[in-house]
Amino acid sequence: MRELFRTLPLMCVVLLVPVLPFLFFGGQLEDWLRGVAEDPPSVAATAALVIGLLATDILLPIPSSVVSTLSGWQLGWWRGTLATWVGMNLGAVIGFALARRWGQPFALWFSSGKDLDRMREVSERYGPLVLVLTRAMPVFAEASVLISGIHQLSWRRFLPAILLSNLGIAIAYSALGEYAQRHQWLPFALGVSIGLPVLIAAAAKRWLPE
Repeated sequence: MRELFRTLPLMCVVLLVPVLPFLFFGGQLEDWLRGVAEDPPSVAATAALVIGLLATDILLPIPSSVVSTLSGWQLGWWRGTLATWVGMNLGAVIGFALARRWGQPFALWFSSGKDLDRMREVSERYGPLVLVLTRAMPVFAEASVLISGIHQLSWRRFLPAILLSNLGIAIAYSALGEYAQRHQWLPFALGVSIGLPVLIAAAAKRWLPE
């Protein structure tokens, strides 16, 4: 667990990338956002982009909480929830299927050995519940999916945990994004979507093994 907290600053930097422009170019970006609101891209194109980004989250350092919030801001809460949910599920299913097929050598490409070892311990203790408990946590959400695949967890035990926990997360962030759009509070909403996963990871120190 100590290694996670050493990487928290880096995680914050990755998550901050989408919000930094608001800090330095707030006025210009507000003008741009008004232009987007007046002439938005098609719903299908926006949803496809959200799904595509979140589907690669298991393989790339995509700030999924930020993407999910922006999805709600651009699509509204129910369309944003649907696009976010589909994308998150695709990413989890892809990672799980590849880890089941290729095992630990594949998983080590995308998660450190120490993270996988921790998830193995937690998985042995909690079973599929670990997928729910870590879903909103940076790094460990992906590691839990990979370790479940390595352990050949059955699809009928994997899918309910992933589908339900992803739905809750998708609803929460998409609703936050729509609320931000209605009140013109997008920088605040992005700040919440950046800080919340880090706080959840910090709180997890109480139950994740060292």
